Amino acid sequence: MRRLFIYAAALAILASANSCDSGFEEVNKNPVLATDIDPIYLFSNAEFSSAIATQNYQMQIVQQINTPYTGVVEGGNHNALSDPNSNANFNSLYLQNGPVNLLTTVIAKTKDDPARSNLYNMSRIWKAYVFMVLVDTYGDVPYSEAGKAFLEGINLPKYDDQKVIYQDLIKELQEGTKALDASKPVEPGDLFFKGNIAQWKKLGNSLLLRAGMRYSKIDPATAKSVVAIALDPANGGVQSSNADNAYIAFNSTFNHPLAGYFQGTERGNVYMGKAFIDFLKTSGDPRLQVIAVKYEAPSNPLATAGAENTTPADQEGMPYGYNESTIVNAPGFPGKIGSAFKYSQINRRTLGKIDAPEFFITWSQTLLLQAEAVQRGWATGNVKELYEAGVRAHMSQLPTYDVLATIPAASQNAFLTANPFVPAKALEQINNQYWISSFLNGSEAWANFRRSGFPTLPINNYPGKDPSVKDFIKRLVYPVRERSVNEANYNEAVARMGPDELGTPVFWDK
Repeated sequence: MRRLFIYAAALAILASANSCDSGFEEVNKNPVLATDIDPIYLFSNAEFSSAIATQNYQMQIVQQINTPYTGVVEGGNHNALSDPNSNANFNSLYLQNGPVNLLTTVIAKTKDDPARSNLYNMSRIWKAYVFMVLVDTYGDVPYSEAGKAFLEGINLPKYDDQKVIYQDLIKELQEGTKALDASKPVEPGDLFFKGNIAQWKKLGNSLLLRAGMRYSKIDPATAKSVVAIALDPANGGVQSSNADNAYIAFNSTFNHPLAGYFQGTERGNVYMGKAFIDFLKTSGDPRLQVIAVKYEAPSNPLATAGAENTTPADQEGMPYGYNESTIVNAPGFPGKIGSAFKYSQINRRTLGKIDAPEFFITWSQTLLLQAEAVQRGWATGNVKELYEAGVRAHMSQLPTYDVLATIPAASQNAFLTANPFVPAKALEQINNQYWISSFLNGSEAWANFRRSGFPTLPINNYPGKDPSVKDFIKRLVYPVRERSVNEANYNEAVARMGPDELGTPVFWDK
């Protein structure tokens, strides 16, 4: 009897437990918590997070922005190794919530969904942009296994050969652009064009043109064939107005990534580069007046802006090759205001605003690349007209920063009249203007400088520069963390690519 009683009690307890488990998942499920997310939100966040700070190396290498200081702002100013500044692109773009992971997830979620085919192909195009920046910056990088920690459990991705990556990027751009279809659902959550398919086709082809032109130094035949596809009107054409520019419009809540650099605690330490200012002054470029300013006495620009002097003739760029102590020995040293130097700075009311836009691919850049392609015989058209249109396009783009940056049509005409196009100097003129057109787009300005060899800049012979740098920095080194955490894949990449040094060129720069 006692055994029977115990057995009956056990059954009762078991029944009670089963009763308690009944509906457990339903009861404990939050009815308002999302269990999935619309991939367009991941895509728009990928667009937004593609805007990254590129000042401490890229803009200093091309001598547009300068600081004499060592420490946390050191990098391209002294051709020096600085892991916190060198790893910025790598860490930002591969971040858990960064573009690589987000776009990889969007592609996986939309690949087999016919209703989201446009989002799938837009993601392929923008992923190509992100990886162009990564390859152009570092060379070999994680690609085929990147962004798959959650999807496939790959936490230590291999590094792919940069040449192979570029080949795949070109394929992705061609296929993704061609597959965009205006008859299928559009994606209004897109931050660039609200899903406008015609504009996305132009963006894909303009990026393809940029990728093709990267081969101009090492493989002209490939460059010519890719350029032909990009410029073929049957494929949708390239950007045709400033309305086609791909950019992020920041605001007072979501600030530009360089807002703290130009407006925050570093603002008194950042100056315009001498080569950039001298070039604009010498040519009488009307953009100088809206880009540069001297914040003069009696105020100290470290604390307040002070009186604003935008007179072009008074602007002075800071030369390279000095630190905060030796800069006083630079030729024509203008002196100091308190602890700041009397060199020109970026105008904080125009291009240096906290809500300034971040441009990725612009009509001006595209026109100038077209002009070069025609000059090289890889496309048809009028080089002079494309060149002049490219200059005007950038000048007309500037009011996007602020109405104070407007360059009147009369000033644009006067500049082009005073600085006529010279066919014998076509490549130099085109790429000099590309340099100006890419101001604040540090990654692209640096890439095109390496590719084209223009502008002709003075070599920065800072006494303590990294010994691998013979003239200019060719690439940035991998994050120190990669050498220890992803050691085997890191070592394989270095063995294939060459030393992990600032002086090792990427594949298209050889």
